[in-house]
Amino acid sequence: MKKLLLVFLFAIAPLATFAAEEGPKLDHVNIDLNDKPSLQRGARIFVNYCLSCHSASYMRYNRMGHDLGISDELVKENLLFAADKVGDLMKAVMPEEDAKDWFGVAPPDLSDEARYRGPEWIYTYMRSFYRDPKAVSGWNNLVFPHVAMPFVLYDWQGEQRPVYKTVKTVDHIEIGGKMVNKETNSEVFDHFELAKPGTMSPQDYDKAMRDLTNFMVYLAEPAKLVRYRIGAYVLIFLVVFLVFAYLLKKEYWKDVH
Repeated sequence: MKKLLLVFLFAIAPLATFAAEEGPKLDHVNIDLNDKPSLQRGARIFVNYCLSCHSASYMRYNRMGHDLGISDELVKENLLFAADKVGDLMKAVMPEEDAKDWFGVAPPDLSDEARYRGPEWIYTYMRSFYRDPKAVSGWNNLVFPHVAMPFVLYDWQGEQRPVYKTVKTVDHIEIGGKMVNKETNSEVFDHFELAKPGTMSPQDYDKAMRDLTNFMVYLAEPAKLVRYRIGAYVLIFLVVFLVFAYLLKKEYWKDVH
């Protein structure tokens, strides 16, 4: 019994350590894969702004169009900028070797980024860029400090700067055999302040990033759409089956009662 308890404690220790790690506060985002207009808008943003550098090499254009209710003709006219055929994979325009030379690292494939990072992380990340003259690209990110990615949606959001507040902490330390209080002041992030407006209002930009995040959640697991549809049929079947099961139960037990 003691050995099993030790094994269990060692197993959950990494989880406890991970949970204890401090990180930026992530904002909630409403993910709804049944919202086809949102997914279509997110696909348009992804193809126009993300696909130049990032690939989504697990997805084909025609599969995306079929799932989101976009015909092959509309895909060709409005979304097929980085490929020749609607059956092609969604690969980046920028060669990987050039990306390494320009940014120092190849941009990651975004096929399953939403499963790896989580939708809240992506949503907060895309709204947390700020001007940083010390950065190579001129931009930094609160969620991903020293990120190599430049802020491609600067025209939409505009230029924002972080505002910090002073937080006082008191630690109890021992000096000369006596316990004394040591006060420490530290600067922590409080909020963003819009220094230069973009073409979108903050509310419209947040909606656009919600659409992009919604699409990336779909991109990470397209089978969810099928599972949701099958799940509805299964629930309907279970309700109908419950009625017949109840009637059958009454028939079997009528003589007993």
